[in-house]
Amino acid sequence: MTDFTVVVPERAFAASVSVTLDILHAARALAPRCGAAAPRWRLCSLHGGSVRLQRGVSVETARLPRSGRDASVWIVPALGMDEPGSLRRRLDEPDAGEIAARLRRHVVRGGQAAASCSAVFLFQRAGLLAGRTATTAWWLAPLLSRLEPECRVDADRMICEDGGVVTAGAALAQTDLVLYLLRRRCGNALAESVSRMLLIDGREAQAPFIAPALLAAGNALVAQLTTRIESSLPAVPTVAALAAERCMSERTLARHVRRATGKSPLALIQSVRLQRARALLEHSRMPIERIAAEVGYQDPTALRRLMKKLTGTTPSAYR
Repeated sequence: MTDFTVVVPERAFAASVSVTLDILHAARALAPRCGAAAPRWRLCSLHGGSVRLQRGVSVETARLPRSGRDASVWIVPALGMDEPGSLRRRLDEPDAGEIAARLRRHVVRGGQAAASCSAVFLFQRAGLLAGRTATTAWWLAPLLSRLEPECRVDADRMICEDGGVVTAGAALAQTDLVLYLLRRRCGNALAESVSRMLLIDGREAQAPFIAPALLAAGNALVAQLTTRIESSLPAVPTVAALAAERCMSERTLARHVRRATGKSPLALIQSVRLQRARALLEHSRMPIERIAAEVGYQDPTALRRLMKKLTGTTPSAYR
């Protein structure tokens, strides 16, 4: 039985394909030492044969099966599109539509499918995200929210699993995705051994890497809010105050912010505080207590909890 089917679209992000295969090859080599079954996989494309990736790389693939129940997890590497306009054009191409249709058929039949970054939008095109929670690259989260309003887009998370659909964050979150799937399919021992051998740090969130100013993505309201929050530190405005300043209700403000960023206003405030704290930890000698005060926390424990929750580490360890 095949454990994983790696579905490779034309012009996929070469590093995303490579890291998928590197992890699977490492798992196969380490499995006997862990007493685990070695994973089995196949590399497929719509038509089989040589598939061109980005950066002049190509891989040989088998033809993706058209029918029959398939117990393998389908893994789609990132498409390598980080700009909304080019991504939408790529999704309009015929092969993207066919891959989306195959993914839908696989999941509807009870199979599991996984994708990272821009490839998550193939699930959106397939109609698989409505009513589900998903993540993608944080800068693409606003676009995903607009294209599929019924999807709960959680841009802070690195991995989301909802039903038969597993999604991951930015392009190299493919690493986290494949390790996650390997752990689920082949056990913790093998996944931990692969992680140690390849020196991969487990990351549970994208939040530490999000630059709040970039979340605006041309949205004037979010740009204004970000500037307002940054300039007010350490006296952080409440969501109610931000809404009142713009003569709107908190609910209306939340709707606009979530549509533009995939985040709540409170999460946007926390992102700004976290970014300022990170900058002070990296570029100053301020004690942790002073840094906490600079970002609006009277109790440094609150900053420690926020950083632990969103980055998996404490301020001292981060420094």
